[in-house]
Amino acid sequence: MDLVDRLKGIAQQVDKLQSQIQNEQATKTAFIMPFIQAWGYDVFNPIEVHPEYTADLPGLKGEKVDYAICLNDKPIILIECKWCGDNLENPKHNSQLHRYFHSTEAKFGVLTNGIIYRFYTDTDKDNIMDDKPFFEFNVLNFDESSLNELKRFSKSNFNLDDLENVARNLLYTKEIKRVISEQLSNPCTDFVKFFVTHVYSGRMTSGVIEKFTEITQRSLKEYINERIKERLESAINNDSSSSFMQDLSSRDNLEEIISDSEDNGIVTTAEELEGFYMIKSILREVVDTSRIQYKDTKAYFGINLDGKVKQTVCRLRFNERTGHKTISILDNTDFKKEATTTIENLDQIYGVAEFIKARVKYLTKDSYANQPEKV
Repeated sequence: MDLVDRLKGIAQQVDKLQSQIQNEQATKTAFIMPFIQAWGYDVFNPIEVHPEYTADLPGLKGEKVDYAICLNDKPIILIECKWCGDNLENPKHNSQLHRYFHSTEAKFGVLTNGIIYRFYTDTDKDNIMDDKPFFEFNVLNFDESSLNELKRFSKSNFNLDDLENVARNLLYTKEIKRVISEQLSNPCTDFVKFFVTHVYSGRMTSGVIEKFTEITQRSLKEYINERIKERLESAINNDSSSSFMQDLSSRDNLEEIISDSEDNGIVTTAEELEGFYMIKSILREVVDTSRIQYKDTKAYFGINLDGKVKQTVCRLRFNERTGHKTISILDNTDFKKEATTTIENLDQIYGVAEFIKARVKYLTKDSYANQPEKV
């Protein structure tokens, strides 16, 4: 079993037990020890995973960090644990790990509540832990990129020299992303001026800056939407790509599609839309694609004909927290029954293409029967 499978198992455990766990010790047993084990470290070997590791400072005796992961009898990662209901933003938690970090040889410190894992190092000053984490991992919401970073800390991949460079790069990357996010929502004057100098030759007055602030925001938003559309388009084969783009362009922009149902607490994801257009591509041979619609709910993403629930073709259930994905095709004789297939990625939807077509042929059989015979 590889790391991602172990993490999915931990995520399911968190979903199941989180509301019942009432203290730090239970959090360590149920969530954190399995996480360390998933990394490849032996939690039952106190030489490798040292519980209650001594981290005394001058004048402060009896200081102990919850776990120290050790290699060659030296601590490499300190892990300070909190109850799964604790907020890691509490400055006391960070301060506590900061003290432990300063008193040991470890180059990495982790603050966790069993769900969120915040990774720290000493980028600014040797043996003085940075105030900001260089990496954060959430077992209930992770992607391939964060998974790859997490793998670097596993026993089989751990390389101190490489990780020090990675940590520094991740910290700077994280901060740059934060700045980008701020500028996208509220661009500062200097940011706007950068674009103005490339497209405008007139005098740069306050009125010009104000005008271009709005233009810059709109341009960035449109650019991002266009990139998302291109990603979705790549999932569709050449025969249906034009109709795919026509479907998208019939809405003001992709953001409108995704946010249509947010008022009800339902968020339609890009991955669900990608699955929808893949299925639409599959069905173009058996039905007019304008009839294929979707209805997103909190329980599933349903694909139907003519917007009618009783004409449901299939249901997608994509769990972003655990990564678990299924496609369920409804039974032709009993609307309450469905045949469910687990898929690892969206491409595997094509593996049930014939069943999807068969379902639509059944739903449209009266239409076929009423069509005049071609001569």
